[in-house]
Amino acid sequence: MDMQVRGKTAVVTGASRGIGLATVEALVGEGMRVVAAARAITPELEKTGAIAVPVDLAAAEGPQRLIDAALAELGEIDLLVNNVGGGDGGAVGGFLSFDDAVWQEIYGLNLFAAVRATRAALPSLLRRRGVIVNVSSNGARIPHAGPVPYTTAKAALTAFGKALAEEFGPHGVRVNTVSPGPVRTAMWEAHDGYGAELAAAMGMEREQLVAGLPAVMGMTTGRLVEPAEVAALITYLASPLAASVSGADYIVDGGSIKTV
Repeated sequence: MDMQVRGKTAVVTGASRGIGLATVEALVGEGMRVVAAARAITPELEKTGAIAVPVDLAAAEGPQRLIDAALAELGEIDLLVNNVGGGDGGAVGGFLSFDDAVWQEIYGLNLFAAVRATRAALPSLLRRRGVIVNVSSNGARIPHAGPVPYTTAKAALTAFGKALAEEFGPHGVRVNTVSPGPVRTAMWEAHDGYGAELAAAMGMEREQLVAGLPAVMGMTTGRLVEPAEVAALITYLASPLAASVSGADYIVDGGSIKTV
């Protein structure tokens, strides 16, 4: 299907791997010009043909620096994908195990990076009547299912998108949220990722934990979500085909959330 975005421009954060990398690949495949931001530029990102910008989006000045670079490269911005997130390494434990530094780190990456990037990009997005897609998590709706700083930061990100849609929708900017469940990414599959840390804390092997995750999370599909599946939804939401979709939160979690 032609998503009708050929020649348009996009900025994608957290683009070096996982959902971000898959999103860059999908958008470039649809003919978009993409600025892809990551702390470290991977060979896989370089192969996409996107304009890679190394930047630490957790730093207060990082998002503005990224958007300035994107405006210089692209002219104007049609799409902002606030995908950067994580920071849950070492965040294994209950509420009392997290001090202020952990909360600040996780909120900085999962919420304030999006706030700052959006603030910097909005003047251009308003001129272009553009689109913002925020990548949250189904943990925003089931906050007990992960580290509480992470899940509550994602809940705040989801609320942020809803508020933006209400304020800027009348001015032509559509804002939507995509909330994946467990995705087959380094978060779960890397030997030093969150999955490995969680498995160690539970006294089991990472492979065993990941294999049992769909059942534990109630995923009726019986498998983890693939990054390309999330990227396909982001691409659709970015397109004119979704012109009446605004302020929505799309759950992509294999049926984990059972409530209406």
